[in-house]
Amino acid sequence: MLEQLKEEICNANRRLPETGLVVLTWGNVSGIDREQGIFGIKPSGVDYQKLEPSDIVLLDLEGQLVEGELNPSSDTKTHLELYRAWPDIGGITHTHSPAATALAQSGRDLPCFGTSHADHFYGTVPLCRALTPDEIAEDYEKNTGLAIVDHFSRNEINPVHVPGVLQLHHAPFTWGKNAGNSLDNSIALEMSARMAIDGLSINPGMEPIPEHILDKHFLRKHGPDAYYGQKKS
Repeated sequence: MLEQLKEEICNANRRLPETGLVVLTWGNVSGIDREQGIFGIKPSGVDYQKLEPSDIVLLDLEGQLVEGELNPSSDTKTHLELYRAWPDIGGITHTHSPAATALAQSGRDLPCFGTSHADHFYGTVPLCRALTPDEIAEDYEKNTGLAIVDHFSRNEINPVHVPGVLQLHHAPFTWGKNAGNSLDNSIALEMSARMAIDGLSINPGMEPIPEHILDKHFLRKHGPDAYYGQKKS
């Protein structure tokens, strides 16, 4: 069932170690088939290089198991809440990549300081609050997703334009059009975080990118008038 989706999710998870975004099994990628309302995610604790498409666990948008013999990722409920809230996203990646996680752990959001960042994120990648003791005790992973969704809603942030978040004391989540695109956004987030940290070490007073340059770089890749890349036949 959904063999192409499982293969895409498997391939994205296999790429995680080579990107430098994860060590051990510190990360996961999921993807969703919107027509069928089913998403797939990496099984918990399975080595990336041993992962096969048949290992991918399929669930519906009520969180019920559809297919799979292994336990899904411990972050499954977080992915589920993002998919339920944001129908325009098709894949989610969670890592503990060093630079982005350093910002999350230190309580810093990631302003857009340059064009590399602007190519992927339309402005600041926000910092989402940490969970309360009650939220953790009730349902840690579900409430992580709900906190992220609430942060974007309250601050009127478009999750399609800003496909990533840093959670205080935790780590980054990114999303995209599909599993592979969500992973690309994790790579972009980590590189942007690394460049920001390096830039601030050189110039602690470094200012965010001017809005007209941000607009140019983001909108030439995204939106109705985008012209970056080749036209699809």
